[in-house]
Amino acid sequence: MPTARTPTFQSASGMALGLLPACAIAAGAMGLRHTSGTAILSPMLVAVLVGAGVRALMGPYSLPPTGLAFASRPVLRAGIVLLGLQVTLTEIAELGLGAFGVAALTLAASYLAIIWAGRLLGLPVPLTQLIAAGTAVCGASAVVAANAVARGSESDVGYAVASVTVFGTISMLALPLMAGLLGMDPVAYGIWAGASIHEVAQVTAASFQLGPEAGQVGTITKLARVMLLAPLVLTMALIARGIATSGAALGGVRFPWFVLGFVLLAAVNGVVTMPENVYSAAAEGATFLMATGLAAMGLSTDLRDLRKRGLVPVILGALGGCFVVFFALGAVTILL
Repeated sequence: MPTARTPTFQSASGMALGLLPACAIAAGAMGLRHTSGTAILSPMLVAVLVGAGVRALMGPYSLPPTGLAFASRPVLRAGIVLLGLQVTLTEIAELGLGAFGVAALTLAASYLAIIWAGRLLGLPVPLTQLIAAGTAVCGASAVVAANAVARGSESDVGYAVASVTVFGTISMLALPLMAGLLGMDPVAYGIWAGASIHEVAQVTAASFQLGPEAGQVGTITKLARVMLLAPLVLTMALIARGIATSGAALGGVRFPWFVLGFVLLAAVNGVVTMPENVYSAAAEGATFLMATGLAAMGLSTDLRDLRKRGLVPVILGALGGCFVVFFALGAVTILL
């Protein structure tokens, strides 16, 4: 029978003491979103910030790393796999090649531009890659997925999540006002919002402000962007393997198998019709799992490391947010 002194008991207690606080923070963050009814309070942003705040209050103490590591890797990646049920190839096909081209071109251009800007600003490559992926694709979810290849630290992930969520929120508030000033029609505005705003919830909130047609087009455009998350992460992995110069380095770049799970669920979703409550449960489950993982990352993050980075990563996030908005606007104007 396991006792407090046995390795089995110690392992189980270490897992629980790290995993349960992360789950509690995630549940609280989701409850706050549902209570407030606003997309500004992203559960993933709230989770990572609360986790980091709790870690700061603990001072020299820390939670057992076993449970935190489990939450920030397998649990979080399971959430990314569930995102596949939010996308179907049929929806993307109905959107049209022009709209899909705007989304794909904006994604590629913004990712490359942010990588280039990060190098000019002298930021570490992993942090630059995470901000680039989060801005170009789908906010915090993309940051988490890209980190399987970028292999940034917990503080890198926390900083990138905070950056892309804040600037995505600014875009969510600004684009409806800009669309009114520009006199955009609902379809063009929906494509612009879907191709440029970071999080799915932010796109939904911003696009439906100009009516149901703009909301539907914006949401589908955004989901097309989410579908491109898998090719982006796979491309990052292949590039990382290609530039490795030794067997040890090559072996250190792991293939992100969970991305294939994302693609598989998206493919199944395109041929199998499921009840609406299944999709709702999958969306809630994906958010909870990713928020749990990000809470664990926050609980592992020393805020002193973030302060050492200064304002340069914030500048990169701001530049990236501006680039993706105006590039997408130009693409909509030219291609549609």
